[in-house]
Amino acid sequence: MAYDLKKHTMAEQLPNEIAFGREICGDIAQAERREWWLSNGLGGYASGTIAGTLTRCYHGLLIAPIQPPLGRMLLAAKADATLIDTAGREWPLFTNRWSSGVVDPVGHQFLESFRLEGRMPVWKFRCSGHRLEMRIWLEPGAHTTCVAYRLEADILQPAEAMLKIRLLTNFRDHHGRTVPRSFDPSVEETSQGLRLVHPGETSLYIKTWKGSVRAEHAWVEGFDLPVERERGLPDRDSHFSPGEAFFTLRPGEWSGVIFSLDENAEPDLDASLQRFRSADVDVLAGAENYNPATKNAPEWIRQLTLAADSFLFARPLPGNPEGESIIAGYPWFGDWGRDTMIALPGLTLATGRHGAALHILETFARFIDQGMLPNVFPGIGDLPDFNTVDAALWYIEAWRAYVETTGDVDACRRAFPALKEIVHSYQKGTRYGIHMDLADGLIFAGEPGVQLTWMDAKVGDTVFTPRIGKPVEINALWHNALCTMAALAELLELPAPQYHLLAATARAGFQRFAREDGEGLLDVLDGPDSNDQSIRPNQILAVSLHYSPLEAEAQKSVVAVCQSHLLCTFGLRSLAPSHPDYRSHYLGGAWERDSAYHQGPVWGWLLGHYAVALQRVSGDTRQAQELLGGIRFHLHDVGLGTISEIFDGAPPHHPRGCPAQAWSVACTLEAWWKL
Repeated sequence: MAYDLKKHTMAEQLPNEIAFGREICGDIAQAERREWWLSNGLGGYASGTIAGTLTRCYHGLLIAPIQPPLGRMLLAAKADATLIDTAGREWPLFTNRWSSGVVDPVGHQFLESFRLEGRMPVWKFRCSGHRLEMRIWLEPGAHTTCVAYRLEADILQPAEAMLKIRLLTNFRDHHGRTVPRSFDPSVEETSQGLRLVHPGETSLYIKTWKGSVRAEHAWVEGFDLPVERERGLPDRDSHFSPGEAFFTLRPGEWSGVIFSLDENAEPDLDASLQRFRSADVDVLAGAENYNPATKNAPEWIRQLTLAADSFLFARPLPGNPEGESIIAGYPWFGDWGRDTMIALPGLTLATGRHGAALHILETFARFIDQGMLPNVFPGIGDLPDFNTVDAALWYIEAWRAYVETTGDVDACRRAFPALKEIVHSYQKGTRYGIHMDLADGLIFAGEPGVQLTWMDAKVGDTVFTPRIGKPVEINALWHNALCTMAALAELLELPAPQYHLLAATARAGFQRFAREDGEGLLDVLDGPDSNDQSIRPNQILAVSLHYSPLEAEAQKSVVAVCQSHLLCTFGLRSLAPSHPDYRSHYLGGAWERDSAYHQGPVWGWLLGHYAVALQRVSGDTRQAQELLGGIRFHLHDVGLGTISEIFDGAPPHHPRGCPAQAWSVACTLEAWWKL
């Protein structure tokens, strides 16, 4: 049944796909496993667990780029609330995990339910007869976090209750940990709350809505971070408390705390709540206006549509104030060239955000050099790092998708010289040995000690999957780029024969990837140790890309091999289990994890490509869509409402890596859009 946004209240217009009761909320292991994530479109974010514990160094109420675009700092850590009734009885509405191994208090035991209203996390507590709702949201387009509470009416309980909130703040890089007394802010009381001043740096404003504050100067030490310990990283943290906030709660009225970098941030929680809801409704409406089929999409697709918006953020450049980019994943990634271009169609075109797509494409055009796109986008004063062979080829594919979707010939005309430069540079040769082999028209890439493909894990001087030679997906992308250039040249009434000739040569050369045993494609041709016959998922791009270099039967062989050896519910394994280097689990410290990164873990971004490839060879759209539907249940786990980066290769395929990954979300949405 179509979902008509105009016939529902604002709250009813938002997906309520993600919801849990006491069986999850009251179980500390289950409640900590599930995390909520919010972003503000400026590179800032907030995150935490259902239980309210801090299990990562990245959990907090306000993480913002003090040095834009992505110099992110943890500024507000927690708001630990205690409910106090008229008889003086107290109930903690928070839970803390300490380095001693103790969990105290255990406020999650009073949780009756948790849900996402769109992207907004909503908790409902029952403390004896008192029922209380808590919400957290970020003000759209501002470094402002709201933590709000509302008492629900009950005829058997007094009409009022008190709330006391311990405020916990910080001032560290979001990757780091804090040593007590490592910074010493001044704490000033203001008419609306508190102002924390970090000398020579910035100010954090803490405001109350229908409450008051009492300033102090204290440290709370010894927070335990079990997820960081699991990753082989430091697992203790401390936070600074500038004071406490106090409220008289009345049924139906919002009260709470606002953390902001903006001195003029409006503390009206009712108005701010409506702005956040309205922003989510606008995202859904934009997607439905562009693609009417979205009205018939299941709730989990609508939830992913909201998740898609969370990765887009403003990246203004000199002369280009409308610059935008894509954060590759929360919490620890920035914007990467490869990830951005792979994710762009699903995050923007499939959701009707065509203006954002163009802004991103034009932002990255500024950084093309020697026909290459940066892998890691530079920060202020930094030089871009161009160690990627595929980002520029994905850039051409992103332009193809944009022009096909929008018909924007003028933008295509402006971009064509840059796209032409990419093809010319790859043909004649550019960094890291990247060049076209005249013998077969294929792209060779790689030098010792450099990781150039998406299988790019490296620790120190060790590259775990170097793939020097002619990687299969790079040459599928090369053929796709040449066909795209021919089509765009014809659209612009420019000479196209050279691109047709190069594409035909690359297509003929690509047949060399066919394995002699008929089991799909080789992974790398002409490497230092001859050809690499490892069964990897890279070959699926030779079927899923818009222009395939394979005939129908060869396409079927690729899909069959991926299905037999690599397909899991959440994506494709990065290496077949039969290979001696296969790693079934992604665990341990940095070396253990990075050495396993592309040697078996399941990658979520490849599920969409497999579904598109399956439909191409079978013609069965329904089967392909049902395959995508397997990811729905993952939206209820770990990163709620979004999709993880990777999963263990062995059942039950535990989510690993980044809990909210742009291309995992994007490729699922793009495949749904195409299907």
